[in-house]
Amino acid sequence: MHEPILGGLSPVAESVHGATERSSAPGGVWGAGKPVQAGIQVRWARHLDEVRQAQRLRFEVFGLEMGARLSTPVPGHDIDLFDDYCEHLLVLDEASQTVIGTYRVLTPAQAQRVGGTYSDTEFDLTRLRGLRSRMVELGRSCVHPAHRTGGVIMALWGALADFMVRNQLDTMIGCASIPMLHNGVVSGDVAASIWEQLRQTHLAPIEYHVRPRLPLPVEQLDSTVLAEPPALIKGYLRLGARVLGAPAWDPDFNTADLPMLMRLADLHPRYRKHFLGA
Repeated sequence: MHEPILGGLSPVAESVHGATERSSAPGGVWGAGKPVQAGIQVRWARHLDEVRQAQRLRFEVFGLEMGARLSTPVPGHDIDLFDDYCEHLLVLDEASQTVIGTYRVLTPAQAQRVGGTYSDTEFDLTRLRGLRSRMVELGRSCVHPAHRTGGVIMALWGALADFMVRNQLDTMIGCASIPMLHNGVVSGDVAASIWEQLRQTHLAPIEYHVRPRLPLPVEQLDSTVLAEPPALIKGYLRLGARVLGAPAWDPDFNTADLPMLMRLADLHPRYRKHFLGA
């Protein structure tokens, strides 16, 4: 099974750009022999058609389910300029071989090639420059609505932890989204309220703070709404992730995006044992 290889274009990116595909590296996603939930398979995309499956799932979740305005060169797919430079992690239903969960991963070398990360387009990440050489960006995570029981996301996280250790990387960043639609009404009040909670409990040290390029106007919103963070954000916080600053507004996805950072050194001991065996 193919393991992503650092230092150059991903195999998928090479095929997109017309170069010869690399040979696969040995070992599976759960390289240390950790179990995966019965009925699913986890692997890294090896060919463009496998990336297309992930992009179709992303379109279904972000475009059809969440109502994002997606500008895409291929109808029915969520595609942007970063995709060609990313490794794409897939969870497949074993019986149907359809993609039911995905992440994309932008490595330090690939971030240099494309000129930055997606997060750079939403936030000023100047204070993270000292982390970039060992930092990956996670993005476009989604799970098919019929499989949101926790097993798929745990399998994805396990594969990501294995990837980080194998490639001697220690930091993950990404934009965690809070939908602006709440109880049928488009409002930023929920996002403002969640930010107000998390800035008091899970804010990163000041040396890692970042600033949104298009801030959500939290000062003009009601930040006293009783609301829990989305499940994915709660999962990140349980792992040990920290929030890097106030949310940005993403008008295309109609979400408030929180900048988040996860360092392997901060991984909660319970999850460290589960994912890393340490």
